[in-house]
Amino acid sequence: MALARHHRNYKKEEENTEGIDIVIAMDVSGSMLARDFEPDRLGAAKERAADFISQRPNDRIGLVVFAGESFTQCPLTIDHNVVGQLLDEIKNGQIEDGTAIGMRLAYAVNRLRESDAKSRVVILLTDGVNNSGFIDPLTAVEAANQYGIRVYTIGVGRRGKAPYPVQTHFGLSYQNIDVEIDEELLEEIAEQTGGQYFRATNNQGLKDIYETIDELEKSKIQVTVLSRKTEEFYGFLLLGLGILGIEWLLRYTWLRNIP
Repeated sequence: MALARHHRNYKKEEENTEGIDIVIAMDVSGSMLARDFEPDRLGAAKERAADFISQRPNDRIGLVVFAGESFTQCPLTIDHNVVGQLLDEIKNGQIEDGTAIGMRLAYAVNRLRESDAKSRVVILLTDGVNNSGFIDPLTAVEAANQYGIRVYTIGVGRRGKAPYPVQTHFGLSYQNIDVEIDEELLEEIAEQTGGQYFRATNNQGLKDIYETIDELEKSKIQVTVLSRKTEEFYGFLLLGLGILGIEWLLRYTWLRNIP
C-alpha cells in the first residue's frame, strides 16, 4: 500500500464575478400562435430562451409574460432549473389578450428596480404593436434609464403575411394575416436605453439573436486556481516498517528457533 503512493489533491477556485440580472419579457398574445415559426412563434421563443438561460449560469434571471396585461412568471433567481420549469409552463391564454408594450416594459423595469447587480438587462420580445395598457412605452423607457437598465427588443414574425390558426365549424384551419410589428417603437426603446433592436423572421434568426445578446452581455469572471498535492503514503510506510521490525525482534527473541 505504501508503494502505491496514495496522495490527495486539494484544489480551490476563487471567482470574482460581475453579476448580471436579466428579465425576459415575453409576449403571450394570440398572434404568437402564428405558424411562421416552428412549432409557432411562442414555442420557438420559449425554446430559444431556454437555450439562452442555459448559457448564463452566473446570472440571476426572471420571466415576465404579457398580453393585454402583465405578470411575473418567475422572479429573479439563480436557480435556473426553476426558471426552466416556469418557462415551459408559459402558454397563450394565461391572461387577457392584447399587446401592452408599455406596461410590460414598466413591469420588467420594476422587477429590476431594487437589484444591486452591476448590470441590469431586459429582453423584450413581441410580435405586435402597442394596443392596450395604460402606460406609454416611452414613459417606461424613462424609468429604465433612471435605473440604468438596458433593453434589448426583439420583433418576431416574418415580413408580409403569416399563417394563423382559426377555429371553424369544420375544425382548425389557417388564414394568412398581416404581420404588424411596431419596429420604429422597438428601435426607439432599444436606442434610448443603450440596447439594440433585432428582427427575427425564422427560428434560426431568433437563435442568432439570442446568441448575439449572450455575447454582448458576458459576465466578467476572474478565476484563481490554487492546487496542492498532499502525500498520504507515509503512514502505511511507517506501519509496514514497524511490523517488519516487530517480526525481526520476535524472530531473534521469543520466537527464535533453537537447533
